[in-house]
Amino acid sequence: MTAIRFVAMPTIDAEHLWNGGSDAYDRLPETIVSNGPGHPCRHCLENIDAGEALLVFAYRPFPELQPYAETGPVFLHKQPCARYADEEIMPPVLTTSRDFIVRGYNENDRIVYGTGAVTAIGDIPAYGEELLGRSDIAYAHVRSARNNCFQCRIDKVKAPAFAETGASI
Repeated sequence: MTAIRFVAMPTIDAEHLWNGGSDAYDRLPETIVSNGPGHPCRHCLENIDAGEALLVFAYRPFPELQPYAETGPVFLHKQPCARYADEEIMPPVLTTSRDFIVRGYNENDRIVYGTGAVTAIGDIPAYGEELLGRSDIAYAHVRSARNNCFQCRIDKVKAPAFAETGASI
């Protein structure tokens, strides 16, 4: 059994945006007001409440450009929030849908073909453990099953953390 942890967007990436930085497309984030569930913050991994301001921006949770470096829209509280810390527990945002895509990536940040699966929320930890138990998989992403938006990363407990490297926004 491989011990796993759920890893939120690195604080360095969130601070970059909170401090007026640009996104993966070199554009400033858009500000909108949440109308309720459906706006998961990628830093605290909780839904942004109705009436709260949030940032919408292009995010690429990979260290550099390459063909498999998926970029997509994600949300962040407009006001700084605490980063998700209970990494051994499935985050609150992963209980808001009936399923998510869980997909493995290799040490070169490439998709490992055949690993992507629409996974029921109750099966995410077990499938994450299964993937990370393989020698060809360095980490996994949890993504929206409807829109493919990045939600969070799953790392082996002993693996170098996404949290320490950040992304190239």
